Amino acid sequence: MNAPTPRPALLRPFGRSGLQVSALGFGAMHLNDERSSEAEAAALLNAVLDLGVTLIDTARSYGLSEERLGRHLAHRRSEFLLSTKLGYGVEGVPDWTYDCIVQGVERALRLMRTEVIDIAHLHSCPLEILQRGEVIRALDDCRRAGKIRVAAYSGENAELDFALAEPVFGAVQTSVSVCDQANVLQRLGRAVAQGLGVIAKRPLAGAIWRHAHRPDEFAEGQYWDRWQEMGLDALRQDLAPDIPPDEMALRFAAWLPGVGSVIAGTRRLDNFQRNLAAVAKGPLPDPLQQALLQRFAPHSAHWPGLI
Repeated sequence: MNAPTPRPALLRPFGRSGLQVSALGFGAMHLNDERSSEAEAAALLNAVLDLGVTLIDTARSYGLSEERLGRHLAHRRSEFLLSTKLGYGVEGVPDWTYDCIVQGVERALRLMRTEVIDIAHLHSCPLEILQRGEVIRALDDCRRAGKIRVAAYSGENAELDFALAEPVFGAVQTSVSVCDQANVLQRLGRAVAQGLGVIAKRPLAGAIWRHAHRPDEFAEGQYWDRWQEMGLDALRQDLAPDIPPDEMALRFAAWLPGVGSVIAGTRRLDNFQRNLAAVAKGPLPDPLQQALLQRFAPHSAHWPGLI
C-alpha cells in the first residue's frame, strides 16, 4: 500500500454540535471482510487518518468493523470523530429496547476501546418503535451520562420525518445521491434549519453506472432503474463529459447545502484517495447540479429514500 500524501482536511461544522467533520468520511463496512488481514486493515485505517479524514462511520451490523477500529486506531483516538449505529444484536437482550441501546453503547465502547462515541445513531429503527420513545430515551440517557456526544438517527422517509421532529436528536444520517434525492428535496432543509449535523450515506449509489446489466440487489437495482429513467449518463455527457460518473456523484452529494460529510467505504486506499480528490474539487458546475436536481424532482413522490 503506497503511503498517502498528507493534505489539509476540508473541515465543516457538524450542525450545532460544536464538532467538525471532514467533507469525506470513511465508511468502515468493508472492514468486516475477512479477506483483508489485520495488517491490511491497520494500514488502510491509519492511511485514511494520515490523509486528513476526521470522520469514521461504522455499525453494530458491520461485523469485525468496530473491533478492528478499536484494535488499530485506539492510539489515535483524538484525531477523529467516531460514528456508530446500534439498536440490535446485543447478546441476552431483545432488539430495540432500552437495555439493548444502553448495553449496545457499552459494547461499542468496549470493542472500539474508547471512552466516548462522538455520534451514536439508532440504525434504521422502525417508526412504531421510535414512537414509543423508549429507545430515544435510552440514547439520551447515554448522552447525559457522557458516553456519547451526539444522539442521532440513521434512516429514511417517515422515520426520518419523526426523527427531525424529535429534539433529542442532534444529527441524522440518510441516503443522498444523484439516484436518491427524496430526502434532499423534502427533508435536508429542515435538518439545516434545526441545526442538525447531516451525514450523507451511499453517495455513490452503488456505482451502478459501472454495471452492464441491472444488479440483483434491491437498492442497487432500484438505483439502476432510476439512473436509466433520468437519463443521467446522457446528461453528464452533454453538460460535463470531462467529469467521470463517480466524481459527479460525490461532488453532487458532498456540496449540497447542509451536508456535513459524505461517507464512502472501500478496501483499497487508491480508491479512497480518488474519492477524496473528487470531493476536494468543490461543487459541480451549477448547470449540471441543477439539472441533476431537476431530473429527480418529478419522481420524488414515488421514489422514496432507500435504506
